Amino acid sequence: MTSANIASTFLALVLLVKRNLVSQQNWLCFLAGLSLVFAYAPFSLWCLTLTIPSIVFYQINALSPKKASKLVGIFAFGWFASGISWVHVSIDQFGGLPLIISVGLMLLLCLYLSIFPAFATYLTGRLSPNNRLNLWLLPSFWLLGEYLRSVFLTGFPWLSLGYSQIESPLASFAPLIGEVGITALVITFNICLTKVFIILKHRDRQNTLMLPSALLLTILGCSYILSQVTWVTPTNKTTKVALVQANIAQAKKWAPEQEWPTMLKYLDLSRVNYDADIIIWPESAIPALEPSVQDYLITVNNSALLNNTAVITGIINYNFESKEYFNSLIVIGPKNGNDKQGYSYFHRNRYSKNHLLPIGEFIPFQEWLRPIAPLFNLPMSSFSRGNYQQENLIANNLNLLPLLCFEIAFPHQLSANLTNETDIILTVSNDAWFGNSHGPHQHMEIARMRALEFGKPLLRATNNGITAVVDHQGNFIDTLPQFKEMVLKAQVPLVQGTTPYSRWPKLTLFLMMFIPFILVMFMQNKRD
Repeated sequence: MTSANIASTFLALVLLVKRNLVSQQNWLCFLAGLSLVFAYAPFSLWCLTLTIPSIVFYQINALSPKKASKLVGIFAFGWFASGISWVHVSIDQFGGLPLIISVGLMLLLCLYLSIFPAFATYLTGRLSPNNRLNLWLLPSFWLLGEYLRSVFLTGFPWLSLGYSQIESPLASFAPLIGEVGITALVITFNICLTKVFIILKHRDRQNTLMLPSALLLTILGCSYILSQVTWVTPTNKTTKVALVQANIAQAKKWAPEQEWPTMLKYLDLSRVNYDADIIIWPESAIPALEPSVQDYLITVNNSALLNNTAVITGIINYNFESKEYFNSLIVIGPKNGNDKQGYSYFHRNRYSKNHLLPIGEFIPFQEWLRPIAPLFNLPMSSFSRGNYQQENLIANNLNLLPLLCFEIAFPHQLSANLTNETDIILTVSNDAWFGNSHGPHQHMEIARMRALEFGKPLLRATNNGITAVVDHQGNFIDTLPQFKEMVLKAQVPLVQGTTPYSRWPKLTLFLMMFIPFILVMFMQNKRD
C-alpha cells in the first residue's frame, strides 16, 4: 500500500466517523471496497471481484432503497479510495498544493464516483416490489450507472469490475460482450453466491438452489466454450516494431534546456532500430510545438525514408490561424512502399486527441481556477479536441487505429474508428505523472482488455512504462520494465476479421442492461 492509500484510508475513516456512519455493517462494506484494489493490476487477484461484492449484496438484500444505496455508496467509496489513490501522486508532486488538500481533492473524486453505484442501487430498490431491493434487478441498473459514469462530465470509466477479469476464465466473454458484459456477469456471479448463502443459512424452503446454481454453472460453462472459439483468423504475416521508452523525468520534460537533448535521445535510440517496419515514440515525445521543429522532423523523415521505416510520434501541434493546441500523433517516413515524400506539415496522416482529460488537458471554468493553484496551470493544459472519428494512421502499408492515453478506456470511441483495414491498435501515453503507483498497471490492464474485445494486436508506447506489445487475445508478447531507458523490439502477428463486440458495442450494452430487467420483471409479475 502506498502512502496515498494510507492517507486516503485514514481520511475516509475520519469522514465516516464525523458523519456517524461507522457501524459494524458500514465497516464491513467499506473494508470490502478497500480490498478490491488487489483484484486489479499489478496484484491481479481476480477472484476477489467474484466474491467480495457478495458480502455487500448480502447486507443490502431486501433493504429499502435508501438503506441499500447508502451501504453500496460506502462500499464504492472504499473501492475507489484504494483503487484510484494513484491520482494523488500527480496532484501532490505537480499540483503545488499542501498534502491535506491534495488528498482531500482525491477523496472528493472518490465520493463523486461512488454516487453512480449508489444511484444504481437506489433505482434497483425503487423498481423492486414493495420497495424492498430485489438483487436480481441490480445487474441492469449497475450497467446503467457504469454507462453514466463513462459519459457524465466527459466520463471516468476507470476501475470497472470487468477489467479485473482479464486473467480469469471470464475473459473469454470479452470478444462477445466486452468488458461491460463481463461486469454484468461479475455482478450476477456475486448475486448467485449471495442467494445460495441466504438459502442455506436461513433454510429458506420457498426458494431453491436451482436458479443461482444453474446460473453459476451456465456462466462457467459458457466461459469454457467461448475459450475454444476463434473469432479472428491469423494471416500468418508479422510486422517488426520498435517501441522507444526514453524514460524522461516529468519534472524535466518541458524544461526549455532539455528540448534538444530529449529530441536527440529519441533519434539516437531509433537509429539503431531502423530495421523495424515501424518505430513508435510515446505521447508528446517531442517536447516542442510541431511548427517550430520542422528542420528536426524533416531530418527524421529523410532517415526514415532512407531506411524504409516509419516513425510514429506524439507531438503538440499549434494552429496559428485558429490559435488552437492539439495533442497529436504524426507519421514520419513512408506511408506505403511508393511514398517518396513521407512527412510534411500539411499532410493528413495524423491524429488529434478527442477525449481530453479534465485538469490535465483542459481546464473547465479556467478563468476562475487557473489563479488558484499550479494544479490548474499545468504545462499544455489548454488543448482543443480532435474529431471523434478520424482516419487510421498509415505507416509502411499498415493501418493503425490510434488512441492517446486516457482514450483507451472508451471502447465506443475505438469502435467508431475501427475499419475493415485496421491492422493494429496503437495507444501511447505518458504515465510519468503517476510515479511508481498502481495507476500505470491499471492503464495497461485496460489496454489489454481492448485488444481482447476487438481481436486486434495492440502496441503501447510510454515515456517510462508500461511499454508493451499485446496480441489479439490480450496476452503480452513482450514488455519493458518501468523507469528504464530501453527499446522494445518484437514481431507482431497480424490477424483478419472482427469480433461480435467490435461490430455492436452499443447494442451489447443495451441488451445487457434491458434483457435481465425484462426477464426479472416478467418472472415477478408471473409469480404475483
